[in-house]
Amino acid sequence: MHLRTVSPVKSSSHTVPFAGTLRDFGSRLAAPCIAVLCIAALCIAASPLPAVAQALKTASPPPPDFSRLDLYGGYADFHPYDSEITPFVYQPINAGAVASASAYFNRYFGVQAEGSFFPHGPNDCYFTAQAGPVFRYQKGRFVPFVHALGGGARVGGPAFQPCTWGWGVTAGAGLDFILPIFNNHIALRPIQADFNYSHVDYGPIDPAQVTGGVGDITAYRLSAGVVFRLGQLTPPPPVQLGCTVQPTNIFPGDPVTATATATNLEPKKKLNYRWSASGGELTNNDATAAINTAGLAPGDYTVAGHVSEGKRPGESADCTAGFRIHNPAPPTLSCSANPSTVMPGDPSTITAAASSLEGLTLSYSYSTTAGLISGATPTATLVTTGAPSGTVNVTCNVVDDLGKHASATTTVTIVTPPPPPVPQVRPLCSISFERDPKRPVRVDNEGKACLDEIALTLNRDTTSKLVIVGRHSDDETSDAAAQRDLNVEQYLTEEKGIDSARISMRTSGQPGRVLDSTLVPDGATFIPGDTATFDSSSVKRQGQPYPKVRPTPNH
Repeated sequence: MHLRTVSPVKSSSHTVPFAGTLRDFGSRLAAPCIAVLCIAALCIAASPLPAVAQALKTASPPPPDFSRLDLYGGYADFHPYDSEITPFVYQPINAGAVASASAYFNRYFGVQAEGSFFPHGPNDCYFTAQAGPVFRYQKGRFVPFVHALGGGARVGGPAFQPCTWGWGVTAGAGLDFILPIFNNHIALRPIQADFNYSHVDYGPIDPAQVTGGVGDITAYRLSAGVVFRLGQLTPPPPVQLGCTVQPTNIFPGDPVTATATATNLEPKKKLNYRWSASGGELTNNDATAAINTAGLAPGDYTVAGHVSEGKRPGESADCTAGFRIHNPAPPTLSCSANPSTVMPGDPSTITAAASSLEGLTLSYSYSTTAGLISGATPTATLVTTGAPSGTVNVTCNVVDDLGKHASATTTVTIVTPPPPPVPQVRPLCSISFERDPKRPVRVDNEGKACLDEIALTLNRDTTSKLVIVGRHSDDETSDAAAQRDLNVEQYLTEEKGIDSARISMRTSGQPGRVLDSTLVPDGATFIPGDTATFDSSSVKRQGQPYPKVRPTPNH
């Protein structure tokens, strides 16, 4: 124990003015503020530069969460006023510390335990250990608060009173500013202003020893420091995981890719993925997984994904997705022929109309029971050269990439060609000999016109022959009919140049001064009927056979 500096005794009417007290507090506030600024500088310097740069770039960062536990430590200044044990006055203590722990039950209300430490003041000591309610109102990054505490106070007297436990209360307010670094876990407290009252009984007064007495200490306390914000009142949303599978409808052997998409993740935590499937072989365990479906039977299959960023609840999630393996349907096929009826040697076009419900590639082939056919496209040509008459069966075949096949048939009929038409005789024009009674066997000009037409027909069909049949009236002899044949034959051979071997002459018993002509094509047969041949050498001809064409004189 040492001798303290004492102040003159003041009566209650001569207390230190309040304005003077505030000036003293203002002068002492500089030290805590400087300490707070130093702590802030150290926090920013210790933080990663990318975090600081990001904080500076973000004009309006998201508001921080409400903390569950705040730990505060700060530099403090303790200033008693109107506090004495006559005639000794309690003196200010400029260097000290305040520490507190505040546990919050919700966004606004909590319980605070606080201790203040002033071990080296002129009053020897001033310690408090108190607890009580605390109220806060967080607005963005600013958190003003008020608290009211009560508990023990260990205070040394202003003379030679030793540090003695008593009781005390504290009430005050402060302001925190949450720094945008370290995930909002650090805040600065630039000011905490409190009113303290302590009551300490030092025992009976001993004037000789300057001890004893009762101390009723009223004081202002200023502090500034750093707050560590721990926990969250609102826990982060649980991790969520979604799975997708592409494609979802496949055939055996088709590849499948499963993709997991996680949300509500902590930015810096490492993710662990696991995959499982009810069928197939997994070849990757990252955010995507490839599934080999070779050998799987048709049906529905499930892929399950799992992601984890920690072991606590809400830090892992699961998802499932499914895919279906279809039993591929065989291709459909129809087969047709055009034309479906051909003559021997004529071709026919075969068309295979095929389709795959699964859109697979198709291969074509053909076969036939007669003739020749080949092709690897939807059309082929059937060659019937050398094939016998009758029905030819043609088969169209198609197969897809999976080996599924289909067949269809069509028929082509090879018909026997009809026999060539039998040549038929054809009557030509007839010549009348009624116009010239004086020369009844002579071919007149009208008759010559008919013969000119006959000659033209014979010249066009050089293989045909001509049969002429002369007739005579009842008042004529049969020679009249023969003479008519000879006159016509002479005109055709001499005037028209028709070979006489191609002309057959006959007579008919039918009455009439007429000559009939009939064209007999090659292969045709003339039916003589009531006609008969005659001996032309025995016929006595009379008169001119036909009028001669006189030559035009040369000029």
